[in-house]
Amino acid sequence: MVDSTVLIDYFRKIDKDKSRLIKLSTEFNKIYISSVTEFEILNGASAIQIKFWDVILKGITVLDFNSKTARIAADIVAQLKIIRKSIDKPDLFIAATAVANGLVLDTANKKHFVHIESLILRKEL
Repeated sequence: MVDSTVLIDYFRKIDKDKSRLIKLSTEFNKIYISSVTEFEILNGASAIQIKFWDVILKGITVLDFNSKTARIAADIVAQLKIIRKSIDKPDLFIAATAVANGLVLDTANKKHFVHIESLILRKEL
């Protein structure tokens, strides 16, 4: 599973073949994102950018934020409170989606997620 940093890297790269998303797509049969990540990339996008994302999202499986994910998110918040850490809500929901679906998360912002015990972060490529 990837977060918006991986998708934005792809969007910004002139040579798309050198993007992290392409490297991951050659290694894995499926790429997943959270519905929260979908919101993040579409929020504030221009009509042309939305068309770009619509094409990209056809090849990505979007996982919904649901009741199971909400409960895992609440557990993560409780665990973080014990160690006096916090996390922005979108990152919390993305992490909970990865945990709920048993997926490793790939992100360029590991520091946002590093304190979540139940989350497995992908090591550098």
